[in-house]
Amino acid sequence: MELSEQELVRRESLQKMRDMGIDPYPAAEYEVTGYSTDIKATFVDLEGDEAIRLEAKGAKGEEAKGEEAWYTGKPVRIAGRLMSRRIMGKASFIEVQDSKGRIQVYVSRDDVQAPVPEGEVATTVEQQMYNVVFKKLLDIGDFIGIEGFVFRTQMGEISVHAQKLTVLAKSLKPLPIVKYKDGVAYDGFTDPEQRYRQRYVDLVVNEGVKDVFLKRSTIVRTMRQVFDEAGYTEVETPMLQAIAGGASARPFITHHNALDVDMYMRIATELYLKRLIVGGFEGVYEIGRNFRNEGMDRSHNPEFTCMELYVSYKDYNWMMSFTEQLLEKIAIAVNGTTEVKIGDHIVDFKAPYRRLPILEAIQEKTGHDLSNMSEDEIRVIAKQYGVEDTDKMGRGKLIDEIFGETCEGSFIQPTFITDYPVEMSPLTKMHRSKAGLTERFELMVNGKELANAYSELNDPIDQYNRFVEQMKLADKGDDEAMVIDHDFMRALEYGMPPTSGIGIGIDRLAILMTGQPSIQEVLLFPTMKPEK
Repeated sequence: MELSEQELVRRESLQKMRDMGIDPYPAAEYEVTGYSTDIKATFVDLEGDEAIRLEAKGAKGEEAKGEEAWYTGKPVRIAGRLMSRRIMGKASFIEVQDSKGRIQVYVSRDDVQAPVPEGEVATTVEQQMYNVVFKKLLDIGDFIGIEGFVFRTQMGEISVHAQKLTVLAKSLKPLPIVKYKDGVAYDGFTDPEQRYRQRYVDLVVNEGVKDVFLKRSTIVRTMRQVFDEAGYTEVETPMLQAIAGGASARPFITHHNALDVDMYMRIATELYLKRLIVGGFEGVYEIGRNFRNEGMDRSHNPEFTCMELYVSYKDYNWMMSFTEQLLEKIAIAVNGTTEVKIGDHIVDFKAPYRRLPILEAIQEKTGHDLSNMSEDEIRVIAKQYGVEDTDKMGRGKLIDEIFGETCEGSFIQPTFITDYPVEMSPLTKMHRSKAGLTERFELMVNGKELANAYSELNDPIDQYNRFVEQMKLADKGDDEAMVIDHDFMRALEYGMPPTSGIGIGIDRLAILMTGQPSIQEVLLFPTMKPEK
């Protein structure tokens, strides 16, 4: 392994620490009592006789000259990365970054280093802690612990006055240092491929990146709270499945050696969750990974997180109302408001949302009424709008493609697209009043599908016939058509109550709620090509 000059220097510093008797990677617990943001938020300036005057001894430089400060005297122990330092002789200012933010630390030689008796040479670690360890052996990116007290500098910055310094972990690779001036970043770690491959660096040096993932965590936590308060049960279903069912998608295939059979990474949790409704659960949900062997772009990743919820004795009308209330609560929890800026648009998640049947949406955008057209007539129109490989598609898939080409991108505000043709919805109840249609909706936000939901099909005979039709599409060349899951059919024959179900893509929801431009920005570790 070829090392850079900086990497060689850091390894030399590492060895010097060890030679001095310092463990650069200590095992003992370092008890943290304060965090940067909390220290700043809770600091209270004292006045009069209660205040303590502090004079920075030996400080040099304009900022530290004649340093006078008022401080609470509150003792604190912090830990984090050393991100910057200004050494000014016998005193220095450094910046420490912990898990919540950054805080300035004042380090004085006379406070962190033991005195050397006159006429003697510094030999112990304590006697060399400032002049050698701090000034010469520590590097930007090292993890350190600081024990001291909180104060406000003459310049007005809430800081920590260090009384003890502890080495917690040596960094052997230099961090890319991002400089900020007037709110503008310079020398940034900005290359997308580097950022996604080295997310650990991205999180350290780029402001705001961690906030995106904290918001994502808030999304999932809020979702769980809403479901749990409603009395629904979180469950786990198999990721390795004998049949890839529950959605129209191409699966990943793997091999189970012990059983000597091919298995599929799940493309959806639907069919297993419905089995649990058959088993007597009133409502079940799962938030977990799905895997689809498809292309990658700004809105797709081969593995993604999806939430699926199934509630007995409900229909898709109830689910629309429940969904819009859920998303309104999530938006407020994440951003404090229902409005989110996404690119050039302001998207408002405040309920209620518009409801629009898919065939009406197509007619509204194109002028074509597809409701009474034959498959061949629809195929001609699909070709007009640039849909390819139409010969492999059935009527439902053709309608779906026409909608995608002509309508989908125009729905910026949350809109429920409803009442899909039966050919597009093999797991959905037939519409109670509209022939040839089903009780299904997709929620469109900012031009993309966010959720898919049904009044679930619970007639086992109808379900079997739908599966047979899917197999015919597979014979025509549709590699996303569903196969018959005989065990699921057996479960339905025992009886499933009227049920409504929904799937929401967590990654896409995170994109929307955080205003990010792509799915890669809300995945900690998006799928990447192998490094060469």
